[in-house]
Amino acid sequence: MSNKYQMIDVRVTAVEQVTPLIKRFSLCALDGSALPSFTGGSHVIVQMHDGDKLYSNAYSLMSSPRDTSSYQIGVRREEQSKGGSAFMHDKVEIGSQLTIAAPNNLFGLSETAAQHVLIAGGIGITPFLSQLYELHEQAADYQLHYAFRAPEHGAFADELGSGPHAERTRFYIDSLQQRLDLDALIAGLDAAAHLYVCGPKPLIDAVIATAKAQGIADERVHWEQFAVAPAEGAAFTLVLARSGTELKVEEGMSILQAIEKANAAEVECLCREGVCGTCETTILEGEVAHRDQYLSDEEKALQKTLMVCVSRARTPRLVLDL
Repeated sequence: MSNKYQMIDVRVTAVEQVTPLIKRFSLCALDGSALPSFTGGSHVIVQMHDGDKLYSNAYSLMSSPRDTSSYQIGVRREEQSKGGSAFMHDKVEIGSQLTIAAPNNLFGLSETAAQHVLIAGGIGITPFLSQLYELHEQAADYQLHYAFRAPEHGAFADELGSGPHAERTRFYIDSLQQRLDLDALIAGLDAAAHLYVCGPKPLIDAVIATAKAQGIADERVHWEQFAVAPAEGAAFTLVLARSGTELKVEEGMSILQAIEKANAAEVECLCREGVCGTCETTILEGEVAHRDQYLSDEEKALQKTLMVCVSRARTPRLVLDL
């Protein structure tokens, strides 16, 4: 569970209010050096110090992978913010210093796809912006379908509608009664096309369900969502094998929160969103409902490890190697 990420101190060099709820931040290395290379769909984890509080949020990189002189991220102010998005909106300005983890990619473009169909909802547009650079450069066959609730909430829509991707981009605006017909879209896919979706959970779930209903193989459907699902499920007993400590993990509480509340063990977790892998822990007894995006489906099926920041037990008792 050691932190395998390179941590980089950065300075904010530009802040832009893109929509009433979304800001774009440009970040450069504090020492002026080039930032690590990345591929389209990558994210970074941003650490924010607010007095004695530390927030860590994952944000997609939106800028061109060809330009590592700076990174760009888009941050939506969340109504039920855990603190990070509010901090970014209220306290981060040009000249502010932050710490980021080197990029990681759990949402990369398939190298075997004959066609790439990108579906974005709201702030879910952000990972696709870096992918579009790659797709355009490769002269790939691609489409972007972007849904948002009203014209003023269409982040980066002006850029997409007037730039090199304009002819391949379709907008769907709820307030104008423009609806994305997933059944028709997916039914018309090329047999070797891949689907990519990022946005609110209902949109992701709808794309996955529609693709499955139409016989699209799971490996052709890719999704990403950084918002953590509520820690639903019945309470269970957690046993920390190294100390013999037993804890009750209540409904609505994560395993990590239970451990921290009792000060029962030291657990490193960089993201708290199931995407970084730093809190991966060995399962000794019990079965887990995996809710992370870090482990592959095959790794989840093995029931060998879990991410304690988001996953929960399916069994009344769970024993971990802590």
